[in-house]
Amino acid sequence: MTNKSISRATLVLGGARSGKSRFAEQLVAGTGMDKVYIATGAAFDAEMENRIAAHRDQRGPLWRTIEEQTDLTSVLQRESLANTVVLVDCLTLWLSNLYFAEKDIVAETACLCEAVASLQGPCVFVSNEVGMGIVPENRLSRSFRDAQGRLNQDIAKVCEKVVFVAAGLPMVLKPNSQPDIKL
Repeated sequence: MTNKSISRATLVLGGARSGKSRFAEQLVAGTGMDKVYIATGAAFDAEMENRIAAHRDQRGPLWRTIEEQTDLTSVLQRESLANTVVLVDCLTLWLSNLYFAEKDIVAETACLCEAVASLQGPCVFVSNEVGMGIVPENRLSRSFRDAQGRLNQDIAKVCEKVVFVAAGLPMVLKPNSQPDIKL
C-alpha cells in the first residue's frame, strides 16, 4: 500500500445520496494501488443507465470496472490481489439482485463474510443503511429491510473498519475508541 494505509476490509455505510460512494472512492484513490470497481447494479431502465454512466465517468480511466450482479464472492476472490484494492458498490444492490434471482440470502451472505478473511488485498464495501426510516408497508419491503440490516451487521463483524457517512461527513464506527459500556 503505497501512499496511504487502508484496512484489509472496510465497510462504508450511509443513506441514499449521503456521500458514501464518493467517500469510498476517495479512500481507495489515495492508496496508489491498482483499482478494481465491482459494480453490482444492473441497468433496467434509462435512468439507471445514466446513473451507471455518471459513476463510471466520475471514477475516470484509472479504475477497472467489473459488473457482477450476483456472484460477488467469486469475483472478489479472483480480483483480490496484494497490489490491488477492490471497491464493491454496492451490497444493497447485490442483495436486491439475490432477492430477484431467488438465491439463498443467508448462504450467500455467509460465503461473502467467509471470503473477506482470505482476501489478498484491501477491499472497501459500500452499503445502504435502510433501517433508520419508517417501517415499510408491505411484507416484501420489510423482509428486504431486515435482510439488509442482517447483511450490514454480518459484514461489519468481519471488516476491520466501519464508517458511517451522513451529509458527506464520515464517522468512524469501528474500530471504536470508546470504552465498553457496562449496564
